[in-house]
Amino acid sequence: MIVPAEVVDYDPRWPLWFAEVRDRLTPYLAELPHRIEHVGSTAVPGLAAKPIIDVDVVVPTADQVPAAIARLTATGYRHEGDQGIPGREAFALPPDAVHYHHLYVVVDGNKAFRDHILLRDHLRADPADRERYAERKRELAHLLTTDRTAYVSGKGALVEELIARAGGSRGADGPGHTAA
Repeated sequence: MIVPAEVVDYDPRWPLWFAEVRDRLTPYLAELPHRIEHVGSTAVPGLAAKPIIDVDVVVPTADQVPAAIARLTATGYRHEGDQGIPGREAFALPPDAVHYHHLYVVVDGNKAFRDHILLRDHLRADPADRERYAERKRELAHLLTTDRTAYVSGKGALVEELIARAGGSRGADGPGHTAA
């Protein structure tokens, strides 16, 4: 599957794509307490984004993370560790993935999860900040084909500002970032 490398206008199919990903994951996690959240830019109606669905599998406690990792790897996802963001376990897609997506396991209430939810909910509620963020993403979009790290870094200060405005902070468990 080719990684999308452009920022496009909001697509009303994105919530449907999330639902398809969620529905494929749910049977594998059925015996584990969890919920599955649509996070990131595709979860914000009206926000321009890379057409990549960000998905958080949220477990209640840290001791349930290994079980979630084991179940997801058994389905073909490849665990990639926290990728430098404490409290967020990332996965590479299985060969039969539906829709390109980023998948993470997080613990309910940890900083990585709070940041995802705070940013998502703030952008849903604040049209001016939603447009500021979309504009920043469009300005940096040319980097998606050459330097994704620079793209993410270029959004970093604004993301941190928006999370802080939404009631978040840097907190004790690290600076947290969003894939949005």
